[in-house]
Amino acid sequence: MTPKHRASWAAVFIAAAIGCGSPGPEQEMEVRRNWAIAIHGGAGHFGEEDLTAEQQAVYTASLSAALAAGEGVLQQGGTSVEAVEAVIRIMEDDSLFNAGRGAVFTAEGIQELDASIADGLTRNCGAVTGIRGYRHPISVARSVMDSSEHVFFSGHGAGAFAAAMGHEPALDEWFFTKKAHKRYLRAKRRAVKTDALADKKGTVGCVALDSQGNLAAGTSTGGMTYKKHGRIGDSPIIGAGTWADNRTCAVSATGWGEYFIRTGVAQDIHGRMLHGDETLVEACRSAIFDEMGELGGDGGVVALDATGTIALVCNSAGMFRAWSSPDGRGVSMFGATLEGTVEVK
Repeated sequence: MTPKHRASWAAVFIAAAIGCGSPGPEQEMEVRRNWAIAIHGGAGHFGEEDLTAEQQAVYTASLSAALAAGEGVLQQGGTSVEAVEAVIRIMEDDSLFNAGRGAVFTAEGIQELDASIADGLTRNCGAVTGIRGYRHPISVARSVMDSSEHVFFSGHGAGAFAAAMGHEPALDEWFFTKKAHKRYLRAKRRAVKTDALADKKGTVGCVALDSQGNLAAGTSTGGMTYKKHGRIGDSPIIGAGTWADNRTCAVSATGWGEYFIRTGVAQDIHGRMLHGDETLVEACRSAIFDEMGELGGDGGVVALDATGTIALVCNSAGMFRAWSSPDGRGVSMFGATLEGTVEVK
């Protein structure tokens, strides 16, 4: 058995440079889990002191509800692609996150949405960027994957495609929230890069393994607060923010998009497993710490391999995340307090 087929007994690893621990020794495991799922709601420089107990409870409930939707699809024999789309649609409707309703505003004071989805069985994928006026960008991205010969639509073209496919429209008022608008006004007053970066957390994503052994991944975001017109981050870019291939892994990323693009984080993880015989956890840590992190970027990934091993790896202080498999489920926001600690569920 090669290292890429090893999985930990607990199947959950959380690692981060600030606040999350390093993975411990792994054990051999022959049996693939019947299903597994992991989700994120964004990463950033936030710790337990930045969220009240009430806020933590709200995030926990929201992440748990989205996770439950994906669990339901998988436990009933649904596909990994169906589970990913179902989870992200719920999170796009949840104004806690920076995707769909509650998405951040650009420098022009509008909300532009990005999403991508990938099928590990067929290695097909779909993405949209800069789309406006449609409630669920992840579903539009899935239509690009399933119902077009293309992979990526942008701006007006993405909207025209969504209309042709009959996707649910939504007025600007649906996406607007006072919280996101206040962030925009604050960034506009300061008009400096650091303010925008401070409010970049909130991208959502999901990876899933179904009972047929197929992987899928998806990511959705409103981008970066006060981003310049036309700016595109990693979330809609296959190979940077999203990746799925049954031979190796499914990955969804969150963080400072420019750095995830520059190092191709999602595909880097895949390549390390396929060509370098690294385990999922080793590949995630190498991509986040040794490549993206060394350049100065921050953020994290949720990832699965073909056995159902779940890796939750970040180099930021916090990452909203939840995970589930027949072995158990969990929700977390902050990292372990000591380097070398492993959070096992």
